[in-house]
Amino acid sequence: MQQIVNFILRNKSFLLFALLLFISVMLTIQSHSYHRSRFINSANFLSGGVFNTSNNISDYFGLREQNKLLQEENNKLKSILFNTEKNKDSTFVDSLSFANHYKFTAAQVIRNSYAATNNILLLNKGNNDSIKQDFGVISSKGIIGIIEKTNAKYATVLSILNTTSSISAKLKKTNHFGSIKWNGKSPNHIQLSEIPKIAPVATGDTITTSGRSTIFPKGIPIGTISNFKLDTAENYYEIEVTLFNDMTNIEHVYIIENTDSKHIENLLDTND
Repeated sequence: MQQIVNFILRNKSFLLFALLLFISVMLTIQSHSYHRSRFINSANFLSGGVFNTSNNISDYFGLREQNKLLQEENNKLKSILFNTEKNKDSTFVDSLSFANHYKFTAAQVIRNSYAATNNILLLNKGNNDSIKQDFGVISSKGIIGIIEKTNAKYATVLSILNTTSSISAKLKKTNHFGSIKWNGKSPNHIQLSEIPKIAPVATGDTITTSGRSTIFPKGIPIGTISNFKLDTAENYYEIEVTLFNDMTNIEHVYIIENTDSKHIENLLDTND
Protein backbone atom coordinates (compact mmCIF):
# COMPACT_ATOMS: atom_id res chain seq x y z
CA MET A 1 0.00 0.00 0.00
CA GLN A 2 2.83 2.37 0.89
CA GLN A 3 4.36 1.78 -2.57
CA ILE A 4 1.11 2.86 -4.22
CA VAL A 5 0.97 6.02 -2.10
CA ASN A 6 4.58 6.86 -2.94
CA PHE A 7 3.87 6.32 -6.68
CA ILE A 8 0.89 8.70 -6.54
CA LEU A 9 2.89 11.36 -4.68
CA ARG A 10 5.76 11.15 -7.17
CA ASN A 11 3.49 11.28 -10.22
CA LYS A 12 0.62 13.44 -8.97
CA SER A 13 1.12 16.08 -11.66
CA PHE A 14 0.93 13.52 -14.46
CA LEU A 15 -2.04 11.73 -12.94
CA LEU A 16 -3.87 15.02 -12.46
CA PHE A 17 -3.26 15.93 -16.11
CA ALA A 18 -4.50 12.52 -17.31
CA LEU A 19 -7.60 12.81 -15.13
CA LEU A 20 -8.41 16.29 -16.43
CA LEU A 21 -7.90 15.16 -20.03
CA PHE A 22 -10.23 12.18 -19.54
CA ILE A 23 -12.89 14.40 -17.92
CA SER A 24 -12.68 16.94 -20.74
CA VAL A 25 -13.03 14.26 -23.41
CA MET A 26 -16.03 12.70 -21.68
CA LEU A 27 -17.69 16.11 -21.25
CA THR A 28 -17.17 16.83 -24.92
CA ILE A 29 -18.72 13.51 -25.90
CA GLN A 30 -21.66 13.94 -23.54
CA SER A 31 -22.41 17.56 -24.52
CA HIS A 32 -22.10 17.21 -28.30
CA SER A 33 -24.31 14.73 -30.12
CA TYR A 34 -21.96 14.59 -33.11
CA HIS A 35 -18.96 13.58 -31.02
CA ARG A 36 -21.10 11.16 -29.03
CA SER A 37 -22.39 9.44 -32.15
CA ARG A 38 -18.91 9.29 -33.64
CA PHE A 39 -17.57 7.73 -30.47
CA ILE A 40 -20.36 5.15 -30.28
CA ASN A 41 -20.05 4.30 -33.95
CA SER A 42 -16.30 3.95 -33.58
CA ALA A 43 -16.71 1.68 -30.59
CA ASN A 44 -19.26 -0.42 -32.42
CA PHE A 45 -17.00 -0.62 -35.43
CA LEU A 46 -14.06 -1.78 -33.35
CA SER A 47 -16.01 -4.27 -31.28
CA GLY A 48 -18.29 -5.51 -34.03
CA GLY A 49 -17.28 -4.73 -37.57
CA VAL A 50 -13.57 -5.43 -37.35
CA PHE A 51 -13.96 -8.67 -35.43
CA ASN A 52 -16.84 -9.81 -37.62
CA THR A 53 -14.92 -9.11 -40.81
CA SER A 54 -11.81 -10.68 -39.39
CA ASN A 55 -13.71 -13.78 -38.34
CA ASN A 56 -15.43 -14.05 -41.70
CA ILE A 57 -12.12 -13.85 -43.53
CA SER A 58 -10.47 -16.28 -41.13
CA ASP A 59 -13.40 -18.67 -41.39
CA TYR A 60 -13.35 -18.51 -45.18
CA PHE A 61 -9.66 -19.21 -45.58
CA GLY A 62 -9.68 -21.54 -42.62
CA LEU A 63 -12.53 -23.53 -44.13
CA ARG A 64 -10.66 -23.92 -47.41
CA GLU A 65 -7.58 -25.05 -45.53
CA GLN A 66 -9.63 -27.43 -43.38
CA ASN A 67 -11.25 -28.91 -46.46
CA LYS A 68 -7.81 -29.46 -47.93
CA LEU A 69 -6.56 -31.07 -44.73
CA LEU A 70 -9.64 -33.28 -44.49
CA GLN A 71 -9.22 -34.38 -48.09
CA GLU A 72 -5.57 -35.25 -47.51
CA GLU A 73 -6.55 -37.07 -44.32
CA ASN A 74 -9.14 -39.01 -46.31
CA ASN A 75 -6.36 -40.02 -48.69
CA LYS A 76 -4.39 -41.47 -45.80
CA LEU A 77 -7.43 -43.22 -44.32
CA LYS A 78 -8.47 -44.68 -47.68
CA SER A 79 -4.92 -45.92 -48.24
CA ILE A 80 -5.01 -47.65 -44.87
CA LEU A 81 -8.48 -49.05 -45.57
CA PHE A 82 -7.70 -50.58 -48.96
CA ASN A 83 -4.12 -51.61 -48.15
CA THR A 84 -5.16 -53.58 -45.05
CA GLU A 85 -6.33 -57.06 -45.96
CA LYS A 86 -7.86 -58.33 -42.71
CA ASN A 87 -8.34 -62.05 -42.20
CA LYS A 88 -11.68 -63.04 -40.71
CA ASP A 89 -10.16 -65.54 -38.29
CA SER A 90 -8.21 -64.90 -35.09
CA THR A 91 -4.81 -65.21 -36.83
CA PHE A 92 -5.00 -61.69 -38.26
CA VAL A 93 -1.70 -60.34 -39.55
CA ASP A 94 -1.46 -56.61 -40.34
CA SER A 95 -0.54 -56.65 -44.02
CA LEU A 96 -0.25 -52.87 -44.31
CA SER A 97 3.53 -53.17 -44.21
CA PHE A 98 3.70 -55.42 -47.28
CA ALA A 99 0.46 -54.83 -49.22
CA ASN A 100 0.85 -51.09 -49.82
CA HIS A 101 -0.15 -51.14 -53.49
CA TYR A 102 -2.93 -48.57 -53.69
CA LYS A 103 -2.15 -44.87 -54.03
CA PHE A 104 -4.83 -42.18 -53.72
CA THR A 105 -4.68 -38.69 -55.26
CA ALA A 106 -7.25 -36.00 -54.47
CA ALA A 107 -8.72 -34.16 -57.46
CA GLN A 108 -11.52 -31.77 -58.31
CA VAL A 109 -14.16 -32.16 -61.01
CA ILE A 110 -14.16 -29.07 -63.24
CA ARG A 111 -16.61 -30.39 -65.80
CA ASN A 112 -19.31 -33.03 -65.49
CA SER A 113 -21.73 -34.30 -68.11
CA TYR A 114 -24.56 -36.61 -67.09
CA ALA A 115 -27.33 -35.95 -69.61
CA ALA A 116 -25.75 -37.71 -72.60
CA THR A 117 -25.38 -41.45 -73.17
CA ASN A 118 -21.58 -41.31 -73.18
CA ASN A 119 -20.78 -39.04 -70.26
CA ILE A 120 -17.30 -37.75 -69.47
CA LEU A 121 -15.89 -35.88 -66.46
CA LEU A 122 -12.88 -33.56 -66.51
CA LEU A 123 -10.45 -33.47 -63.55
CA ASN A 124 -7.81 -30.92 -62.59
CA LYS A 125 -5.03 -33.51 -62.33
CA GLY A 126 -2.94 -35.00 -65.15
CA ASN A 127 0.44 -36.35 -66.16
CA ASN A 128 2.24 -33.82 -63.96
CA ASP A 129 0.53 -35.51 -61.02
CA SER A 130 1.43 -39.02 -62.26
CA ILE A 131 -2.15 -39.68 -63.37
CA LYS A 132 -2.49 -42.21 -66.19
CA GLN A 133 -5.06 -44.01 -68.26
CA ASP A 134 -7.08 -46.77 -66.54
CA PHE A 135 -6.75 -45.37 -63.03
CA GLY A 136 -9.94 -45.68 -61.00
CA VAL A 137 -11.91 -42.68 -59.76
CA ILE A 138 -14.16 -42.66 -56.68
CA SER A 139 -15.73 -40.17 -54.28
CA SER A 140 -16.33 -40.42 -50.56
CA LYS A 141 -19.64 -42.18 -51.35
CA GLY A 142 -18.53 -44.61 -54.02
CA ILE A 143 -17.44 -45.32 -57.58
CA ILE A 144 -17.27 -42.59 -60.26
CA GLY A 145 -15.48 -44.03 -63.29
CA ILE A 146 -12.13 -44.74 -64.97
CA ILE A 147 -9.47 -42.36 -66.31
CA GLU A 148 -9.67 -42.38 -70.10
CA LYS A 149 -7.24 -39.71 -71.37
CA THR A 150 -4.66 -37.40 -69.81
CA ASN A 151 -2.44 -34.46 -70.66
CA ALA A 152 -0.01 -32.50 -68.51
CA LYS A 153 -2.64 -30.83 -66.30
CA TYR A 154 -5.95 -32.59 -66.85
CA ALA A 155 -7.62 -35.97 -67.18
CA THR A 156 -10.93 -37.17 -68.58
CA VAL A 157 -12.97 -39.82 -66.80
CA LEU A 158 -15.19 -42.40 -68.46
CA SER A 159 -18.17 -42.05 -66.14
CA ILE A 160 -20.14 -45.04 -64.93
CA LEU A 161 -22.98 -43.16 -66.64
CA ASN A 162 -21.47 -44.07 -69.99
CA THR A 163 -23.04 -46.82 -72.07
CA THR A 164 -19.59 -48.07 -73.13
CA SER A 165 -18.45 -48.56 -69.51
CA SER A 166 -18.46 -52.01 -67.87
CA ILE A 167 -17.12 -52.61 -64.37
CA SER A 168 -16.97 -55.81 -62.33
CA ALA A 169 -19.25 -55.69 -59.28
CA LYS A 170 -20.61 -58.07 -56.66
CA LEU A 171 -23.18 -58.57 -53.96
CA LYS A 172 -21.57 -57.31 -50.77
CA LYS A 173 -22.89 -60.19 -48.67
CA THR A 174 -21.69 -62.93 -51.06
CA ASN A 175 -19.04 -63.60 -53.69
CA HIS A 176 -21.51 -63.61 -56.58
CA PHE A 177 -20.25 -61.12 -59.13
CA GLY A 178 -21.32 -59.65 -62.44
CA SER A 179 -20.97 -56.41 -64.40
CA ILE A 180 -22.49 -52.98 -63.98
CA LYS A 181 -23.49 -51.16 -67.14
CA TRP A 182 -25.68 -48.11 -67.71
CA ASN A 183 -28.75 -48.27 -69.93
CA GLY A 184 -28.59 -44.55 -70.70
CA LYS A 185 -31.75 -43.62 -68.80
CA SER A 186 -31.74 -42.35 -65.20
CA PRO A 187 -28.51 -40.80 -63.78
CA ASN A 188 -29.51 -42.21 -60.39
CA HIS A 189 -29.59 -45.86 -61.43
CA ILE A 190 -27.27 -48.38 -63.04
CA GLN A 191 -27.84 -51.98 -64.08
CA LEU A 192 -26.14 -55.10 -62.76
CA SER A 193 -26.18 -58.27 -64.88
CA GLU A 194 -24.67 -61.78 -64.89
CA ILE A 195 -25.66 -62.56 -61.29
CA PRO A 196 -26.80 -66.23 -61.34
CA LYS A 197 -30.29 -67.08 -60.07
CA ILE A 198 -28.84 -69.21 -57.27
CA ALA A 199 -27.53 -66.01 -55.65
CA PRO A 200 -29.50 -64.73 -52.63
CA VAL A 201 -30.68 -61.43 -54.08
CA ALA A 202 -32.91 -59.05 -52.10
CA THR A 203 -34.08 -55.47 -52.37
CA GLY A 204 -31.84 -53.18 -50.36
CA ASP A 205 -28.72 -55.34 -50.73
CA THR A 206 -25.50 -53.39 -51.21
CA ILE A 207 -23.47 -53.67 -54.41
CA THR A 208 -19.70 -53.06 -54.34
CA THR A 209 -16.71 -53.48 -56.62
CA SER A 210 -15.61 -57.10 -56.86
CA GLY A 211 -11.85 -56.53 -56.84
CA ARG A 212 -11.54 -58.77 -59.92
CA SER A 213 -9.70 -56.15 -61.93
CA THR A 214 -6.50 -54.18 -61.40
CA ILE A 215 -8.38 -50.87 -61.41
CA PHE A 216 -10.56 -50.84 -58.29
CA PRO A 217 -9.96 -52.39 -54.87
CA LYS A 218 -12.55 -54.83 -53.61
CA GLY A 219 -15.45 -53.37 -51.65
CA ILE A 220 -15.86 -49.84 -52.99
CA PRO A 221 -19.56 -48.93 -52.62
CA ILE A 222 -21.70 -48.62 -55.75
CA GLY A 223 -25.33 -48.65 -54.61
CA THR A 224 -28.25 -50.72 -53.38
CA ILE A 225 -30.67 -53.01 -55.21
CA SER A 226 -33.96 -51.25 -55.92
CA ASN A 227 -35.58 -54.06 -57.92
CA PHE A 228 -34.66 -57.23 -59.81
CA LYS A 229 -36.03 -59.97 -62.06
CA LEU A 230 -34.79 -63.03 -63.95
CA ASP A 231 -33.83 -62.64 -67.61
CA THR A 232 -35.81 -64.31 -70.41
CA ALA A 233 -33.77 -67.51 -70.08
CA GLU A 234 -34.30 -67.44 -66.30
CA ASN A 235 -30.63 -68.13 -65.62
CA TYR A 236 -29.41 -64.71 -64.47
CA TYR A 237 -30.86 -61.71 -62.69
CA GLU A 238 -31.40 -58.31 -64.25
CA ILE A 239 -30.83 -55.97 -61.32
CA GLU A 240 -31.58 -52.26 -60.95
CA VAL A 241 -29.12 -50.49 -58.63
CA THR A 242 -29.69 -47.10 -57.01
CA LEU A 243 -26.34 -45.31 -56.90
CA PHE A 244 -24.91 -43.99 -53.65
CA ASN A 245 -23.37 -41.08 -55.54
CA ASP A 246 -25.41 -38.22 -56.88
CA MET A 247 -23.69 -38.19 -60.25
CA THR A 248 -25.21 -34.82 -61.09
CA ASN A 249 -23.38 -33.16 -58.19
CA ILE A 250 -19.79 -34.41 -58.06
CA GLU A 251 -17.05 -32.01 -56.96
CA HIS A 252 -14.23 -33.73 -55.05
CA VAL A 253 -12.93 -37.16 -56.05
CA TYR A 254 -10.04 -39.55 -55.44
CA ILE A 255 -7.96 -41.11 -58.18
CA ILE A 256 -6.80 -44.66 -57.40
CA GLU A 257 -3.57 -46.12 -58.71
CA ASN A 258 -2.86 -49.81 -58.24
CA THR A 259 0.94 -49.72 -58.14
CA ASP A 260 1.06 -53.48 -58.75
CA SER A 261 -1.12 -53.41 -61.88
CA LYS A 262 1.78 -53.68 -64.34
CA HIS A 263 3.22 -56.67 -62.54
CA ILE A 264 -0.18 -58.39 -62.57
CA GLU A 265 -0.86 -57.60 -66.22
CA ASN A 266 2.61 -58.73 -67.30
CA LEU A 267 2.14 -62.03 -65.48
CA LEU A 268 -1.25 -62.58 -67.06
CA ASP A 269 0.11 -61.73 -70.51
CA THR A 270 2.81 -64.38 -70.19
CA ASN A 271 0.11 -66.99 -69.49
CA ASP A 272 -1.96 -66.13 -72.57
